[in-house]
Amino acid sequence: MSTVDIPAVQRRTVSLLFVTQMVGGIGVAIGIAVGALLAARMAGTWVSGLASSASVVGGALLAIPATWLIRLRGRRPGLIFAYACGVCGALVVVAAAMAGSVALLFAGMALFGGGTAANLQARYAAVDLAETARRGRQLSLVVWATTAGSVAGPNLAPLADRYAHRIGLPEYAGPFLVSAVAFGVVALAITVALRPDPLLVARGVGERAEVVPSAGLREAVRAVRADPAARLGISAVAVGHLVMVGVMSMTPVHIGEYLHGDVLRVVGGVLSLHIAGMYALSPLVGWLTDRLGRRPVILGGVATLLLACAVAGTAGHHTVRLSVGLALLGLGWSGTMVAGSTLLSESVGTVVRPAVQGLSDLIMGLCGAAAGALSGLVVQWWGYPTLALLAAIATVPLVALASRPAPALVMSEGS
Repeated sequence: MSTVDIPAVQRRTVSLLFVTQMVGGIGVAIGIAVGALLAARMAGTWVSGLASSASVVGGALLAIPATWLIRLRGRRPGLIFAYACGVCGALVVVAAAMAGSVALLFAGMALFGGGTAANLQARYAAVDLAETARRGRQLSLVVWATTAGSVAGPNLAPLADRYAHRIGLPEYAGPFLVSAVAFGVVALAITVALRPDPLLVARGVGERAEVVPSAGLREAVRAVRADPAARLGISAVAVGHLVMVGVMSMTPVHIGEYLHGDVLRVVGGVLSLHIAGMYALSPLVGWLTDRLGRRPVILGGVATLLLACAVAGTAGHHTVRLSVGLALLGLGWSGTMVAGSTLLSESVGTVVRPAVQGLSDLIMGLCGAAAGALSGLVVQWWGYPTLALLAAIATVPLVALASRPAPALVMSEGS
């Protein structure tokens, strides 16, 4: 294999991911902002949670073939596949809205989850070639890049919806056209520019990537079970995502129940603050992850999630207080996601790493899907405050795991 300038490849990779995450963030966020509202309009409040879950389940399941492609061919084919699924899903959702078909809506939302899966997988590409002391910051930089697109996305929803009405599309369908375009642009950019592939460079195999032995999900499970640090990393990512999705997915519906008129504008503002909390401070979270260690930042993220549940759950019809709670919810998710992903990635070897990362995203997605599915039922039966309380209780196992002394964990954090 020819000599590769690893620092140059890393800089080029992170720069490309920075730009594509901004555009992809628009596609993901604008769909999240209106997906639950579209489902509620078509079939009622309880279905809105299931529609959100369909997206999360789809993202989790699509992470499996995407990870398979990554293991065999590198980051580029896997990311392209996932974004292409997102394009198809967004278009199917538009067709479902036009046909009034809830079943087709679920199918479209499941495929739409491919965009989310791709955005999440991209963070791992940032650490393939990163120096040990900068892994947290490199990963968080890519996460942070999502800020601009994700904050802009919900606020573009009303404009997209008005334009959709002019061309005859039903309410809440137009934003998904924007998602399809955004995912398509990102897939094209990755196809052209993600060369050389950072994972293949990290493996040191270059053009002979097709003969590299690659671990599957079974080996990934064994690797995670054998390492306390990996177990904590995967648990932090999963639990943080479960709490965030559970509370966030029903917030638009909660707002719609007490607010009459211009719901999209208010939902867009609240979710923009939530997404800003998720991504805007991620460089600081990454710096703290490298400086203080992975476990303290995970615990800090959990504490922030608990505060978020308390604030959002007691906000009532006070939109400003609800906005603060959702911003804190995003910040807590950032702590568990950045520190957990960094810890997980550095705890396993290069060959098994893509499979472990895919396993993490699968578990994370399934946890989020369960939270999304149950959240609609909880809100319908007991109300939004009860949902926030149950989300807070769900963090207890993670606190116990992160607080447990483990020599192997300490070594991984300092590696």
